Amino acid sequence: MAAEKTVQAAVATKNLGQAALLKARDWESGWLTGVYVEEGKTMIPLSVKQRREIYLEQTLTTPGAYMKRMFAAGIDQARGVPSQWDDGWDGYVERFASREGQFIAANTLAYLGNVALKYEPRYDQCRCTGFWPRTRHAIVRNFLTYNETEQELRPQWALYGGSFGGGLLSTAWKPHPRNGFAEGGRAMLGQAGYGALLNFFIEFSTDINQAIGAKRRRGK
Repeated sequence: MAAEKTVQAAVATKNLGQAALLKARDWESGWLTGVYVEEGKTMIPLSVKQRREIYLEQTLTTPGAYMKRMFAAGIDQARGVPSQWDDGWDGYVERFASREGQFIAANTLAYLGNVALKYEPRYDQCRCTGFWPRTRHAIVRNFLTYNETEQELRPQWALYGGSFGGGLLSTAWKPHPRNGFAEGGRAMLGQAGYGALLNFFIEFSTDINQAIGAKRRRGK
C-alpha cells in the first residue's frame, strides 16, 4: 500500500511538472508577444472598451511589457548610454525608468491616435503560406495598418507619431543637453526595427511553440 501510494505520488508529481512546463512554454498566450489575431480569424472592428483593454495589456498589466523594457535597459547599460548615468545598479534603475517612461508615453499617444483615426492596433498573422510571403507581411504590417473597415491599409501614423512623441518627451528627464527632434527620430527608427522584429516573432510564434511541444493557442 505504501509503495503503491509512493508510485502514484511520483506519477502525479511528474504529470504536474509536465503540465507546468507546457504552460510555461505557451508564451504566445499574450504575455510576451502581446495581443494579435491568429491566422484565419476574422478581423472585427474594436470597441472603445476593447481598445482600452488592449492598451492596458500592452502597456501596464502584463509581465511582457516590463520584461521588454528591462531587456532594453540592459542594452543601454552595456552601451553606457546615457553616459552621464553610472554603470552600477543605480544607473540601471535610471535607464529602466527612462525606457519605461518613454514606452508608456509612446503607447499612450499611439493609443489616442488609433482611437481618433479608428485604426487597428493589433497584428494579424498572414493568411499566406511560405517563409518569404509571411516575412514580407510581418515587415509591411509594421508600417501599414487597417482602418475601420479592417480591409483597407493605411500608414501607421499613430504608431510612429507616438514613437516620435515618446522620444521627444524623454528629453524631460534624460541628461542635458538633448535634442528633442533627434530623440524622436531615433525612437521612430527603433520602432521600425524593433516593430518589424516583433511582428516576425509573432508571425512564426505558433510554429515555434508547436515545435517545442506547447499547445496551439486559441485566438482572441
